[in-house]
Amino acid sequence: MRGALIVLDGWGLGDHDGRDAVQAAETPTFDRLRETGAFGTLRTHGRRVGLPEGQMGNSEVGHLNIGAGRVVRQAYTRIVDSIDDGSFRDNDALNDALSYADDHDGAVHLLGLVSDGGVHSDISHFQALIELAADRGVEAVTHAFTDGRDTAPKSGAGHLETIAETAADHDTGGVATVSGRYYAMDRDENWERTNRAYDAIVNREADHEADTAVAAVEDSYARGDTDEFIEPTLVADQPALADGDAIIFVNFRADRARQLVRTLADIEPEWSVETSPPETKLVTMTQYDKTFGLDVAYPPEQPANTLGEVVADAGLDQLRLAESEKYPHVTYFLNGGREIEFDGERREIIKSPDVPTYDHQPEMHAERVTDTAIDNIEPDDPELLVVNYANPDMVGHTGNYEAAITAVETVDEQLGRLAETIQAAGGHLIVTADHGNADDMGTDADPHTAHTFNPAPVIYISPDGDDGGQTIRDGGALCDLAPTLLKLMALPTPEEMTGDSLLDDA
Repeated sequence: MRGALIVLDGWGLGDHDGRDAVQAAETPTFDRLRETGAFGTLRTHGRRVGLPEGQMGNSEVGHLNIGAGRVVRQAYTRIVDSIDDGSFRDNDALNDALSYADDHDGAVHLLGLVSDGGVHSDISHFQALIELAADRGVEAVTHAFTDGRDTAPKSGAGHLETIAETAADHDTGGVATVSGRYYAMDRDENWERTNRAYDAIVNREADHEADTAVAAVEDSYARGDTDEFIEPTLVADQPALADGDAIIFVNFRADRARQLVRTLADIEPEWSVETSPPETKLVTMTQYDKTFGLDVAYPPEQPANTLGEVVADAGLDQLRLAESEKYPHVTYFLNGGREIEFDGERREIIKSPDVPTYDHQPEMHAERVTDTAIDNIEPDDPELLVVNYANPDMVGHTGNYEAAITAVETVDEQLGRLAETIQAAGGHLIVTADHGNADDMGTDADPHTAHTFNPAPVIYISPDGDDGGQTIRDGGALCDLAPTLLKLMALPTPEEMTGDSLLDDA
């Protein structure tokens, strides 16, 4: 083995003011590696990862930057820039959707996460689309997915009020359905959740109905459900999706949009629905999956010569390993947002636990991830290992402080097992994170469920178990990890990688 990258997803380094599960947890492995190896921190947000300044990072963005070895301008930034410079209004795919609806006397239905979290979507994009539809004389109907995961758990009412006001200002349709992202944005093949959101949108069938979108949220709070878990709810006097309508799926992040899009577009649906979707034109803001064959408003700008590609071109084997919750990140996103499996690239997926939320099982299947990695490690195979431990992020999103501590301690234990095996195989090891989460859990009264702006750790451990005479320079970012790994693996860094090695000879 030449090199290994272990991503502790959601493990940030905070100032320890308040409920910081990373600080509160017993982490003897991490503490030992930090002391014996070369240690530093990385920026994971804003312009350093290709996002608008002040926007927190996320797993998709993080793994894109890690694999690309350069700052990748994110779709979020591209959309914001196009709204600002006016080119948004001339976007061919968006205007084709509006023309289709107009030609068929239909409406345009805007689906997505109505949130200012900036991880999957941004509420300003909904507002721009409502304004564009109104200017084109097309009724705009919103099917709102509420957040509460990348935003405060009870922030949804304010966001829906903003959409209602925007629609009223432009004399166009309002919000037709409200569904928590737990249902509308499942990505782990819990198709019964997806089906409930589908039934509300297509069939106007749901267990709940409210007079307004804000009332739908307030009623949910009264039932004890926060934004993420709002059961699909109909808003009175609003239309269902019908033949001749257009759909614009507003999320710019793909992974949590795919299941519902597959069902709405009737693309080999995994879950049997009682009613087939109507004949519509469906446009996605970004490319969710190139095999879908749908029009895309902002096609991908895919970086060439990513980490995995360079390793493959050198004729070396590599292994990517994660639980199903993070499997796309160590494959699709790490490969530059491309649906490609390089020569010599092997993949192992461990199905995440079947629980309502991961605070019910904060250990998740980290032990199975480690077992699988260890079983696959030999001195000369794979030459590159990439492993993601999902626990700090997935449990951090629940807001459960005690469970997050357990999640961090679980990962620390598994990190110790895996680091020992990597060292025995002669591999250079880098331990890092893609963003923070468990490092700020808020308070009991006001739990924090979103990512953080705290820096990510980066630790280098030589095959001898020490710092190898290296130090980690200041000012690093996620884009510097690939050049660092390639240097350690004695492979050339392609000119497209504008990141720099983090290592300096001590």
